[in-house]
Amino acid sequence: MQRPDNLSDTLKKLKITAVDRTEDSLEGCLDCLLQALAQNNMETSEKIQGSGILQLFASLLIPQSSCTAKVANIIAEVAKNEFMRIPCVDAGLISPLVQLLTSKDQEVLLQTGRALGNICYDSHEGRSAVDQAGGAQIVIDHLRSLCSITDPANEKLLTVFCGMLMNYSNENDSLQAQLINMGVIPTLVKLLGIHCQNAALTEMCLVAFGNLAELESSKEQFASTNIAEELVKLFKKQIEHDKREMIFEVLAPLAENDAIKLQLVEAGLVECLLEIVQQKVDSDKEDDIAELKTASDLMVLLLLGDESMQKLFEGGKGNVFQRVLSWIPSNNHQLQLAGALAIANFARNDGNCIHMVDNGIVEKLMDLLDRHVEDGNVTVQHAALSALRNLAIPVVNKAKMLSAGVTEAVLKFLKSEMPPVQFKLLGTLRMLIDAQEAAEQLGKNVKLVERLVEWCEAKDHAGVMGESNRLLSALIRHSKSKDVIKTIVQSGGIKHLVTMATSEHVIMQNEALVALALIAALELGTAEKDLESAKLVQILHRLLADERSAPEIKYNSMVLICALMGSESLHKEVQDLAFLDVVSKLRSHENKSVAQQASLTEQRLTVDS
Repeated sequence: MQRPDNLSDTLKKLKITAVDRTEDSLEGCLDCLLQALAQNNMETSEKIQGSGILQLFASLLIPQSSCTAKVANIIAEVAKNEFMRIPCVDAGLISPLVQLLTSKDQEVLLQTGRALGNICYDSHEGRSAVDQAGGAQIVIDHLRSLCSITDPANEKLLTVFCGMLMNYSNENDSLQAQLINMGVIPTLVKLLGIHCQNAALTEMCLVAFGNLAELESSKEQFASTNIAEELVKLFKKQIEHDKREMIFEVLAPLAENDAIKLQLVEAGLVECLLEIVQQKVDSDKEDDIAELKTASDLMVLLLLGDESMQKLFEGGKGNVFQRVLSWIPSNNHQLQLAGALAIANFARNDGNCIHMVDNGIVEKLMDLLDRHVEDGNVTVQHAALSALRNLAIPVVNKAKMLSAGVTEAVLKFLKSEMPPVQFKLLGTLRMLIDAQEAAEQLGKNVKLVERLVEWCEAKDHAGVMGESNRLLSALIRHSKSKDVIKTIVQSGGIKHLVTMATSEHVIMQNEALVALALIAALELGTAEKDLESAKLVQILHRLLADERSAPEIKYNSMVLICALMGSESLHKEVQDLAFLDVVSKLRSHENKSVAQQASLTEQRLTVDS
């Protein structure tokens, strides 16, 4: 046999023997090439490309030949180089390779799978050619029929086929969707179950799941398999960080689906996660810190599903709920965060909220907030405020939370410059002030009102702006207090309430109009100048004339017009704007309350004109 340094001789000889089809000398040449590739793959590949021999390989890829597996092996080796993939496609190798996938010879199948997988790696041209030749379906059929055989040679072949499908579809949504439609998911889940002892094949399946799970359309298919059970079973066996990390990478996208959340909970994932948290909580090793974060984040994600959350709450008696509660007072920021987020997720229905407030959760959250006033961990502040806001939704909780001192605790964060914290702070206060007393107390707090007025101008943060406006209006509506109105007027809040009346959200428009009507009824003299300069009368005229205004907006605008007649200057503005025309048209409005209010308003306008 020639030495590999006579590579060019080998290539010449190969050209002749490829035509003659003398199997023995052909085999010798192929062995030389494989040896040369083993010594210097890149250089040998360049020479093979330069020699034009690739085109000949297409004719050598025939099922009957004893050399076929070696030819496929050479193609697999050269296709490890990026610069060789398009030449392999151009040399017409894909179609004969795909045809070889129907071979009964295990070595031919193995080398063919390798060759196709390497040609597809990161190569659009390779994938297209395999797609056109129908390669994917044949490989999936093989996976199905070979799935239950557990001897090492077969597992090696299954691993190569899984790898080929990965390279074929990686980061390509349409090819991933194609594989999903061909039913690859149930097949891979079955593979994982049968071959969980085989590390290489297991790893291949996990990579495949990770890629496919990114696609929304895959989630339903996954949900109809026992993937949750298989992954949890596999997870329990893993000791190495890297292996667990791989499983986490599959669990996270799958757990976005509510049905799978419940399956994971039923398969016992939560117990595994709690165990990891317990093991890693005091470690300062980077891997452990990362794993603690992943485990606690996944725990919070599982609680986002209504059924999975309720199952874990177990009426507030559940072991999981109790363990999560214990995270809140811990010294680990990641656990504090996950604990507060978990409570916010448990607090998604009245029953849970009432139970938690009665069992002292509010004090725990306030202690947590207290620890973050100064060092200001924004994510923890945001999470704890989210939990308090949700807990404050049931009516029976409001008074309990007020007397526990929640408003005082929340007001400590007024100085925060972080919009997410500002947003949750405002939401929590707005939930708490349904009671007249609380609204009055807060409405006279000049610091708070001045900050609200400032935030009403936060143009970059629509959420903060909207919540500030809504809180200003709520302070007036719930307190019905002259002092509160005076505080808001002095802080410059009137113009924002007038602007709020033009909001695109009917609920906000309405809240603004009701608050303005109270201002006009209780403190018109104080607010008169501000109402004038904010052009309230012109805005009301526009709202009444606009056919798109909701009935309640028209109704409250007319109530407000009547209330404004007590001010000389505003009265004059109303007269100048021909309100009678607009109002008299509304007397025939289909909504009874609007029609009735139109008659009353018309009388008032006629009497006063």
